[in-house]
Amino acid sequence: MTAPVPATGNVVEGTSPSAVVADVDNARSPLLAGFIGSMFMAVGSLGVGWLAPASELRRVPLFIWMRTEALGVALCIVLLAVGGMLLVRSWLRLGQRVRVWGAEARKATLQAVVAWGLPLMFSVPLFSRDVYAYIGQGRLMVEGFNPYENGISALSNYFQLGADKMWTEAPVPYGQLFLWIEQFVVWSTNVHPEGSIMLFRLAALAGIILCIIYVPKLAVLHGVNPHRALWLTAANPLFLTNFIASVHNDALMIGLALAGLYYCATRRVILGLVLVTLSISVKPITIVFLPFIGLLWAGKDASWPRKFVYWALTAGISLALLYAMSLVNGFGFGWINGLSAPGSIWIWYAPIGLLGLVVASISNAFGLDGWGLAKWVYDAGKLLAVGIVAWQIFRGDHDRLMRRLTLAFAAVVVLAPMIQSWYVVWLIPLFAVTGIRDDWQVKALYFIVSFFMVYAISDQLEVFPYLQTADLGLALALARNAAAIIALLFALYLIFLDPKTKLLFSKPEEPVTTRPVI
Repeated sequence: MTAPVPATGNVVEGTSPSAVVADVDNARSPLLAGFIGSMFMAVGSLGVGWLAPASELRRVPLFIWMRTEALGVALCIVLLAVGGMLLVRSWLRLGQRVRVWGAEARKATLQAVVAWGLPLMFSVPLFSRDVYAYIGQGRLMVEGFNPYENGISALSNYFQLGADKMWTEAPVPYGQLFLWIEQFVVWSTNVHPEGSIMLFRLAALAGIILCIIYVPKLAVLHGVNPHRALWLTAANPLFLTNFIASVHNDALMIGLALAGLYYCATRRVILGLVLVTLSISVKPITIVFLPFIGLLWAGKDASWPRKFVYWALTAGISLALLYAMSLVNGFGFGWINGLSAPGSIWIWYAPIGLLGLVVASISNAFGLDGWGLAKWVYDAGKLLAVGIVAWQIFRGDHDRLMRRLTLAFAAVVVLAPMIQSWYVVWLIPLFAVTGIRDDWQVKALYFIVSFFMVYAISDQLEVFPYLQTADLGLALALARNAAAIIALLFALYLIFLDPKTKLLFSKPEEPVTTRPVI
């Protein structure tokens, strides 16, 4: 598919494997530390994770103490913040412990995924309550409503489901496959919150397994060390927290997409196209992949007429599959309307979101319609993203086709006014398999992971209203500030003070051997 690119991992010329005592120097230490961090997060989730109002766990004495007593809530905040950042440190230290990115490094990475992910499988949902929206949408299906036309407010006692109020009137933005998963989960558990969460986590686990299988395979195709790519992706704290603790359906979406890309790249295009279409039927954002699959199918030296033929074939087959699924569920392409589901329009750390905020603030100071002008900024960002996607489709070396896809997908994410942490996790495996160098590129990833973990830890905490004083919301604000301060101090320690990890953020890493991929 593509010509090999230099393997990342700083290959040392002439290094003899016999000169290395072990591939991984004492992986047990970071593995244990990460497990402790994950356990801290799981215990902390009992007090400040998202529970449905109808959950029976609210009547369990331990939960009552941890969620309704100030001391219990404070303890959970500390455990969550320390545990999350300890997980970041453990991931960084595991990478530092690797002397040779070989089979032992792969083994250590898989052990980390299991040890760090298992406690999160049994946590109360953290950093997002979208899983409760999944339950509500599944209940819509079970009760015969069209989820593309009805929000969960169409259900009786919908507020007991625990979903964010933004979903009360919002149509579903997900594709047909995920609708069926939602319907099956709710039907099989009879709307039991914890039972439903576990089944959704199993669906996410399927996506994680697909990533574990196909990230190394795609890396090999690009001459990138597969074991390092796996560590960058699957053991990554953002990957584990967003896909397991937060139960996002993005895990299944990106897992199917990566599997599909691999088969398309190895000339099994129909199978690959089916898998990518299934990914689209989870979340439609991966429709961006289709033009690049058409280019893969057309071949390296394809003429423009041939490219257009294969673009048409790719789009036709994918749309035909989506149409067939829409006939089965009877809802058509209603998910297109669902893409306008309300949410946060912008956020301060997104470049376009920040620019819109600045424009709005300045314009309002002069008596103008600041937020109206900000919307123009957001639209300009989207238009620029479309332009970059088009440029990557029509221009560039065929041997860098997967990298071009990655850059196009990154443009869609980075130039949006709202960037969620799980959007970043879409990109990490794609960059990892096409090469993240041991220079500013991997350091940027370290900073990004640290930033989003700090933000996630402080962004969404459930603190009971009756713990909040007469100044409603003060306790929640204090809780979030406390979590943010703890996590930020830990992050600053990792970057500037920790004698081990501060080297990752400043000085060049010491050479690490990558054995040839056979």
